[in-house]
Amino acid sequence: MNRLLALLALALLAAGAAVELKLIHAPVPPLAFVAAAAVLALFLVLRTLPLGARRPIVFVVVFALLAALTGGLAYFQFVVKPVMIKKFMAAAFAAKPTAVTAEAVEVQKWPPELTAIGTLRAYQGVSIAPQVAGVVTAKHFESGDDVEAGALLINIDDSIEQADLANGLAQLKNDQATLMRQKTLLAQGNTPQSSVDAAIAARDSAAATVERARAVIAQKAIRAPFAGRLGLRNVDVGQYVAVGTSLVTLQQLDPIYADFPLPEEALRSLAAGEAVGMTVDAIPGRAFQGKIEAIDARVSADSRNVMVRAVFANPDRKLLPGMFANLTVTTGEPASVMTVPRTAIVYSLYGDNVFVVRAAPHAREEGGVSGAKSGPSGLIVERRFVRVGQARGERIAVKEGLRAGERVVTAGQIKLQAYMPVTIDQTASLPTPAETARP
Repeated sequence: MNRLLALLALALLAAGAAVELKLIHAPVPPLAFVAAAAVLALFLVLRTLPLGARRPIVFVVVFALLAALTGGLAYFQFVVKPVMIKKFMAAAFAAKPTAVTAEAVEVQKWPPELTAIGTLRAYQGVSIAPQVAGVVTAKHFESGDDVEAGALLINIDDSIEQADLANGLAQLKNDQATLMRQKTLLAQGNTPQSSVDAAIAARDSAAATVERARAVIAQKAIRAPFAGRLGLRNVDVGQYVAVGTSLVTLQQLDPIYADFPLPEEALRSLAAGEAVGMTVDAIPGRAFQGKIEAIDARVSADSRNVMVRAVFANPDRKLLPGMFANLTVTTGEPASVMTVPRTAIVYSLYGDNVFVVRAAPHAREEGGVSGAKSGPSGLIVERRFVRVGQARGERIAVKEGLRAGERVVTAGQIKLQAYMPVTIDQTASLPTPAETARP
């Protein structure tokens, strides 16, 4: 038995040495093998002692083992166990990394621009109406026709005026003959000068009557005052029309005007001839280029805005008067600005802010002041208040609060708080919002 205990003790010492030298792998530290070998050696020593000397030694050893066991249990219960529970609780309630989408702050060249909304109006536009009343006898157009200047549109019954014209022509012919006879008699000395003067007056009166009849007839033949496109026809043959009744509208569409208001402080950078860009909801995806033609001579006392008129080429006549227009006036040379996606800005009562993604400092990884830890990615978010500028398309300028190259969260902000751990997931980015037509 003694030999067996000695062999086991030596085997345990050898195993401990092998584990220490990393010759073999064991789930327990080398000290455990040494302790087991020491226990076996102690048993071996006890077996060699006489029975009278063995009892007090066994009592002391058992008492020491019981004391060590009690101390170990107490140490585990009051020291190790609370630490383990604390770690388990921290792991269970620790903030999980939130998946967000992030983009870098970019520096872009943006020319200074003024944006406005306006309304299109025709270069020339009138409502065709008769100067004299009557019954429509003929129409020479259809709704939406393009007509040239002077084109005949409407005939109003002029039979009475034609009769008056014939009567006036006959009277003029008679007065002209009377005047010739009076001049012949005057040359022969057979009539006074007063008779000739009366004949001239009668001739001129008859000529004026003829011209008046012709003018009324011309007024009843309604013509286009300029080239353009007709609107919807509001009259039919046989209809009686009064003076001023709208028969049809006529619009000159090429070129076309856009009238829009700008704040009065824009006057310092506005000038006739500056470039103007325009988009309309009716023709998505197409941009029109024009220039400022005129600036109003007064500022509205109600809105403190000044009206500006731009002119645009419209050869295909797709732009129509009354359309809603988005206009952009370029007022200078391009300048460098920091821009972020519009979705990165969080608007609140306390100010506009963004979440900046950055590496977690070591203090925060260990708990830090706030107790926040980074996730496996080593990234956290920091709330940063910013001052924003103009927005163009899907990007917005940031005047203060960010530096070029910093990454800002563009999707998932609703789940974030300051110093929360995050992971970057670009597949979670929001789709581009669809364009919706304005009412």
